[in-house]
Amino acid sequence: MRFDFNACEFVDTQGGADAIAVVDARGATSWGALRAATEAWEKAARDAGARSDVPLVISGHKETAFLVAMLGCLRLGLPFVPVDVINPPERIARIGELVRAGLRYDAQAQSFSPAGDASPLAEAGLAYIMFTSGSTGDPKGVQIGRESVALFAGWIRDCLALGPAPVFMDQMLFSFDFSLFNWVGALTLGGACVLCPRETIAQRDRFVQYLAGTRIGVWASTPSFVRQQLFNPDFDHVHLPDLRVFVFGAESLTPALAEEIWQRFPQVRIVNSYGPTEATCSTTWVEIDPALRAAAPNPFPIGRAKPYADVFIEHGEICIAGDHVMRGYLNRPDLNATRMFTRDGKRGYRSGDLGEMDAQGRVTFCGRIDDQIKLHGYRIELAEIDAALAALPGARAGATVALRRPDGAIVRLIGFVEPAASGPAGLQPLPAHLADWKDTLARRLPPYMIPSELLACQRFPTTSTDKADRKQLERLYLEARLSKKPEQQA
Repeated sequence: MRFDFNACEFVDTQGGADAIAVVDARGATSWGALRAATEAWEKAARDAGARSDVPLVISGHKETAFLVAMLGCLRLGLPFVPVDVINPPERIARIGELVRAGLRYDAQAQSFSPAGDASPLAEAGLAYIMFTSGSTGDPKGVQIGRESVALFAGWIRDCLALGPAPVFMDQMLFSFDFSLFNWVGALTLGGACVLCPRETIAQRDRFVQYLAGTRIGVWASTPSFVRQQLFNPDFDHVHLPDLRVFVFGAESLTPALAEEIWQRFPQVRIVNSYGPTEATCSTTWVEIDPALRAAAPNPFPIGRAKPYADVFIEHGEICIAGDHVMRGYLNRPDLNATRMFTRDGKRGYRSGDLGEMDAQGRVTFCGRIDDQIKLHGYRIELAEIDAALAALPGARAGATVALRRPDGAIVRLIGFVEPAASGPAGLQPLPAHLADWKDTLARRLPPYMIPSELLACQRFPTTSTDKADRKQLERLYLEARLSKKPEQQA
């Protein structure tokens, strides 16, 4: 049995209703049980008043009920908005307001509840709306059509040679677009998707044991997540003997990390991919074959365009066109006017990513045009954090700096506030009334967007365009750290 993402139906190819389709912390669910649960969910959604022209917010974590709801939405033609409970309640409520959803489904409680005034969507035939960090202080909604998901499923089925009924490891939030690779891949191939909640991942030794019992064969994640697992000596082919393919995305992949993986898993294939949320998870890919491994460019290229994608470089920027490109940002004509275009009758998107293309059509990622960053795979607009910092009590401005390792990978965020009250120049400790700043930010931002440290700076250094100079703030911060005694830094 498998799920056909073109027809959005369960398909009995050769039976297999008793085979495992999904595994979560509560146990395994067969294909037959998954289909029955999805059909029951559809009836409950109709009874609750779900409408195909109004999006449904789905909140939860890595439970089978969340996946059931997404499948039910696809079958009903109902656009869904995945939101993980890692987000603060205020942010979840704000997303509901932005999409004007009439209903919210709580996958953990498995219940429907009102989500404010409903408003029909201008776009018909959407599969989902996924929210990413925004530069205005609000997240922005990416509208993905049903045709885009079908194309993505077809690429996994026809191009990656993953074999029959593979088992996928899925530790990424459903609200993180890269997760799409795992659950769509598993279901389109008639395999199984192993959902890994935060609590399981946090216990590193138990995490490998949990995975070993499921016989995972496909691992898709950010490079940084694998880097964390390499601290565990049991993360190897002995304990995970069925693991055959690593698929990376959302961050740059270095030869050094790839070689560490091959030391632990000598026979695995490594695939590198790239694609913003606006292009349905990924739009280029490359397998690290022996020739590319020997050349060891640092970082590895992000690959060539998929069969249905048109990728080109314009003024140094990676541009993407095709039916897999989003239908535009929700209710953001200003952004659509600057980021969207038409090429040969297809939707196009200016990514904001800098890139180079070689004679073979392989693209290498070269950074960003703006202040958008990737941290642990999450796309973050620094301006959104800046706005939250500026809203702290007694602050008149906020700025965020991303600290990087020598290889360019971002390791943490440092926040700065400019106090409204006058004080000594330079960096200063926070005033007493900001002692609970992390709790205050947690009511507005998800955990991965909250800075590790917060400092006061009486007057921000500025650029020639009168914006906060992040490079100068980083220099001040590093100089302050170097001036401390070792025991002060401990």
